[in-house]
Amino acid sequence: MNIPGSRSAEGPSARSQVRWSLRWENELRLADHAELADFFRNSYGPTGSSNARPFEGNRSWAGARPEVRAIGYDARGVAAHVGLLRRFIKIGGVDLLVAELGLYAVRPDLEGLGISHSMRVMYPALQEFGVPFAFGTVRPTLEKHLTRLVGRQGLATLMSGIRVRSTHRDVYSNLSPIRIEDVLVVVFPLGRPISEWPAGTIIDRNGPEL
Repeated sequence: MNIPGSRSAEGPSARSQVRWSLRWENELRLADHAELADFFRNSYGPTGSSNARPFEGNRSWAGARPEVRAIGYDARGVAAHVGLLRRFIKIGGVDLLVAELGLYAVRPDLEGLGISHSMRVMYPALQEFGVPFAFGTVRPTLEKHLTRLVGRQGLATLMSGIRVRSTHRDVYSNLSPIRIEDVLVVVFPLGRPISEWPAGTIIDRNGPEL
């Protein structure tokens, strides 16, 4: 669940000017992918050139490809984005269907204006996808940001002390095909209560991060 850093100032007027669209991947045209790729390069580039590299050309995804996207638009184009992919993960030997959230970004000129709070527009849609939980991972340094965004409203539970095992998006001759990360896990209880989330300190994604 890639999330660039965000400042904390609020700007209700900026939020109200963002129009949200829920788009299935098959609905996106070449022009949409090109616009999103440019958006991600500009959003992730300030955090490091390697973070922008996956979006070269017209590629609008980094690792796994989402099946549906919530895209926020304003007068300047794409303002914010979050992607969703239904997949099975394994926790402590238990296979669990989740909706993984990722590709979260806000256009740099809107950071700190409260636009990130509009990402909660995805939450009602999640409840229609027939999965027990939505799931994402972020860097531990973003714990305060995520607590403000979804934790305080009771939309999600944040879990630390968990390692996530994934594959790289490509196979490299000088790297193991598997990556293990100590991350903050964000879980949205949808069809089942958080008490039914399987116990375990290692999550196998069995594929690349969204």
